[in-house]
Amino acid sequence: MSVHTDTLLDVEDLHVYFRTDTGENVRAVDGVSFQVQPGKTTAIVGESGSGKTVTSEAITQLFPSPPGYIPEGSVTLDGQDLTEISDDEMRSVRGGKISHIFQNPQGALNPVYTVGWQIREAVMLHQDVSKTEANERAVELMTQVGIPEASTRLDDYPHEFSGGQKQRVIIAMALACEPDLLIADEPTTALDVTIQAQILNLLKELQEERDMAMLFITHDLGVVAEVADRVVVMYAGKVMERGPVMDVFQTPAHPYTRALLECLPGEGGLGGIPGQLPEPTDPPDGCRFADRCPHAVEMCTEGGQPDLYDVRNTEAHTASCVHFAPTMDPGVVLDGSERVATDGRGRTSTDAGQPSDDEEAEHR
Repeated sequence: MSVHTDTLLDVEDLHVYFRTDTGENVRAVDGVSFQVQPGKTTAIVGESGSGKTVTSEAITQLFPSPPGYIPEGSVTLDGQDLTEISDDEMRSVRGGKISHIFQNPQGALNPVYTVGWQIREAVMLHQDVSKTEANERAVELMTQVGIPEASTRLDDYPHEFSGGQKQRVIIAMALACEPDLLIADEPTTALDVTIQAQILNLLKELQEERDMAMLFITHDLGVVAEVADRVVVMYAGKVMERGPVMDVFQTPAHPYTRALLECLPGEGGLGGIPGQLPEPTDPPDGCRFADRCPHAVEMCTEGGQPDLYDVRNTEAHTASCVHFAPTMDPGVVLDGSERVATDGRGRTSTDAGQPSDDEEAEHR
């Protein structure tokens, strides 16, 4: 791995638009900024359509272009702006410095090639090694991600692996070239609850062993509590709130964040958030969440998205809400917002990552 400064990835005012047949632009990502520190995990969370996946794909420009393009903003990795480099340079970054894990392992693996061949290809694409060396590396990686008898599984095809094992193979491929940053886009969505926990624990262990940074994309705030150091809450292409996980979970500042938390199991939310996302080709003035917000006032529907204001005078925790402006009263949205952060299974954040009684009994 390369030597990093305090910030490995710096995304600043990123916009990603998609041209439509009518000439309109779909503003999938509309001015997003966040950072990822070496060895740490930043999670991007929000409901479907909020722009999470497009944001992660924009980092290595995986979105189809055309129709997608980046009209403004920067994505800086280790001091290099990835929006300014050539296609050949970007190919060396993908899989080399940055690797992706996607939510559907079946779709990410080629069904007509053995898993050993696919891992070897990932190794040889970025490293000057022989086929024998790449084969040894493939066995090593499969062993590291917890696939039993890895040397005997190299010649197996994807359909011969379970869903959880296929995701482990994808993780092995992503780690093949010792990336500085791992982007995990809903990596446990297609798996059952037991396997989800195993994959999350595996990712945390591998991250600690390798001092690897991770950008974790999810709609599940319970998962965020388990894996992340910082969280970015997105809605309709905009950042609503960002900060350390414990701060955001214990004192959710933006009404959208509070609404998401109330949808967690055990929080009493059964019907979801009333209303729907605004039209991405013609977003409303003011706060994108205003028409679904119980605390909206007239100034919430004027101008652009509100600035990211400090929450309780802490620059680390900010919210894009007019009620945190200097002349406003943050108590309108903060009063009664103190809560105990849980991981979605009823456990507090301090307990997250610890096995439940049932899990411990099953392990024994």
